Amino acid sequence: MKTNKFTLSTLFIFLLTISIGFSQEDNDYNGEGPFPQLIIRGVTLINGNGAPPISPVDIVVENNKIVKIQVVGYPGVKINESKRPALKKGGKELDANGMYLLPGFVDMHGHIGGKAQGAESDYVFKLWMAHGVTTVREPSGRGIDYTLNLRKLSAQNKIIAPRIFSYTGFGQTSKSFNPLKDAPISTPEMARAWVRANAKRGADGIKFFGAEPEIMAAALDENRKLGLGSACHHAQMSVARWNVLHSARAGLTSMEHWYGLPEALFEDKTVQQYPLDYNYNNEQHRFEEAGKLWQQAAKPYSKHWNKVMNELLELDFTLDPTFNIYEASRDLQRARRAEWHEEYTLPSLWKFYQPSKISHGSYWHYWGTEQEIVWKQNYKLWMTFINEYKNRGGRVTTGSDSGFIFQLYGFAYIRELELLREAGFHPLEVIRAATLNGAEALKMDDKIGSVGIGKLADFVIVEENPLKNLKVLYGTGAIKLTENNEVVRVGGVKYTIKDGIIYDAKRLLADVKKQVDAAKNKEKFELKQPGIKN
Repeated sequence: MKTNKFTLSTLFIFLLTISIGFSQEDNDYNGEGPFPQLIIRGVTLINGNGAPPISPVDIVVENNKIVKIQVVGYPGVKINESKRPALKKGGKELDANGMYLLPGFVDMHGHIGGKAQGAESDYVFKLWMAHGVTTVREPSGRGIDYTLNLRKLSAQNKIIAPRIFSYTGFGQTSKSFNPLKDAPISTPEMARAWVRANAKRGADGIKFFGAEPEIMAAALDENRKLGLGSACHHAQMSVARWNVLHSARAGLTSMEHWYGLPEALFEDKTVQQYPLDYNYNNEQHRFEEAGKLWQQAAKPYSKHWNKVMNELLELDFTLDPTFNIYEASRDLQRARRAEWHEEYTLPSLWKFYQPSKISHGSYWHYWGTEQEIVWKQNYKLWMTFINEYKNRGGRVTTGSDSGFIFQLYGFAYIRELELLREAGFHPLEVIRAATLNGAEALKMDDKIGSVGIGKLADFVIVEENPLKNLKVLYGTGAIKLTENNEVVRVGGVKYTIKDGIIYDAKRLLADVKKQVDAAKNKEKFELKQPGIKN
């Protein structure tokens, strides 16, 4: 029989087209929606405002706004289908029966990758979204132009990304934002001019690291007048003259980490007890001595300790502790051997983490038992202050500061939840810190942070109860032994919903794994622990 060459050629092209089509569809995944109506059926609602869970609940969203939250039955009792909200034509029904729904998470300290780490925005965003993070405050990064462009694309849902709040590093410039013509800010008038220009450019706030007192005072005053947010990492180079109390009194709205807080709690000194051979540019010096700071502060519940706390409470000041980013200081092996590194950490990022005399946070020059014990004591005192601040009505939020010190985007955020629990927060208080508190700090609590009528459709849906075990929020899930004596993985966020668009969280993680695998294959990279030879 004679073969029709045209037919075979056509068939080959057709099959190739299908293959390419599937590949493009896989790479261009943009979730499902938004829909004119979305009904999420049968969830257990963990509201985010501290209220206990309730189920079964149907949640109705129309045009990205929650319009109905309806309890549709009782546990263990068959639901009367006739009493459930009706699905309209063109609407989408999501069967989440037996699952748990929370508000989208807010990361108050999220850097959108970094050139030194080789981490691009798509990689970072998918890791965040795969862990339920739908809103991020970036406290400075690659520049205001870079961040504002991503903020715009995210707001338009043209990229898979959390909602972005851009806090420009104080004094930072870019190609289109250079108000002082590269002149360093050296006077209060220059500080005010830069702050006004930053607001005009469209930033949401400012990230400070410290400066001369008169410059900090002027910048914070101008920023407060403009109604913008502010955050500060009170770096050691300026903290001796300007600690957290000075910042809060001047109008700072939030602090990051804990630098500046122990200094405000000093009773018998004004300067940290630095060794006489200390050098700030030596990362081992910097982090080893930082671990001794809380022990130099006033004792918990003492008169001065209470005085500082009460003044911060009166000022409605926000604490964003970022416990996770320092955890390697108290348990290096745990952070270094976290199970997600093998599949989700880029080779460039892994290399950045390694012991180095030039990379920030790579302070493993000779880190050992003595340093870790000191840091464990540091954590105990730090956590005591944070937990009591929460108990007295203070606002504590959740931030990760990933991309440094073996902390990976998304995964580190969930670890921060666990560390808030260790500090003494009830799991419902942990969720509130991760949702409503962050929304309040960003002045967005009328739109996000809890599940309420009129709020935006930002949700995290998980199949296991996160209150019983926060580990079920990790992308790698939690280990469980079944009744049949089988070891299984359970959990991992099932769906992340942002602006009414449904994202398959596990598919986002799979996309990240493909990126990591491709980078490893290109470099012929094998992840190895430091100091281990072939």
